[in-house]
Amino acid sequence: MAKKLVIKVTAGADAPERCSQAFTVAAVAAASGVEISLWLTGESAWFALPGRAAEFELPHAAPLPDLLASIQAAGQVTLCTQCAARRDIGEKDVLEGVRIAGAQVFVSEIMADGAQALVY
Repeated sequence: MAKKLVIKVTAGADAPERCSQAFTVAAVAAASGVEISLWLTGESAWFALPGRAAEFELPHAAPLPDLLASIQAAGQVTLCTQCAARRDIGEKDVLEGVRIAGAQVFVSEIMADGAQALVY
């Protein structure tokens, strides 16, 4: 089993099933004791803002705010630098504990020994 799971989610409300799958896998991994790093890119960038996860709805899926909270409690959530800039999201705007970082940090994480990367 990988020591660290890095998940990049590129979808938000535009592709709700794909988005929910990414958050669900990340939360299950975190609950299983796997080190988790969730990257919010593209339309999922909006979920770095307070209250935005609560607006997400998908029948028969766990509530996104609950999944996000469990991921944050056990791992790292990162908002893509360029995605944040394109949406005029700054460090003061995001949920507590969410960092903003770019491709260099992502590549560093996925190339580390024992890391497994998934992209949704």
